[in-house]
Amino acid sequence: MCEVSVNYCVKDGITTMDIQERLRSLMAERHWTEYRLVKESGLPASTVANIFRRNTTPSIITLETLCDAFGLTLSQFFSQDNALSLTDEQINLLKRWATLSEDQKQALISLIEKMN
Repeated sequence: MCEVSVNYCVKDGITTMDIQERLRSLMAERHWTEYRLVKESGLPASTVANIFRRNTTPSIITLETLCDAFGLTLSQFFSQDNALSLTDEQINLLKRWATLSEDQKQALISLIEKMN
């Protein structure tokens, strides 16, 4: 099982999260490096580096792009109930999915849809 959790902070009744920590957690869950995040997201390496090395808060557009790379919505990214438990089988499946081309992904989706 793989569990992901992120620290939240409540100050003056406002709950905030550490975006950088959440990104690192998602990367660790997928065994991604910063280089892999750049490749998967299509963002410039300097943008990703600034987020982690200069502690820059990404814009909403950049964050949406990063979420797309992770296969998440912004809502899922910011969800406080972000504890995600996956079986080893599910983790293996997601790892294999990440290596497929877009054509292969579409073919697999078609196959799964035919099974239902």
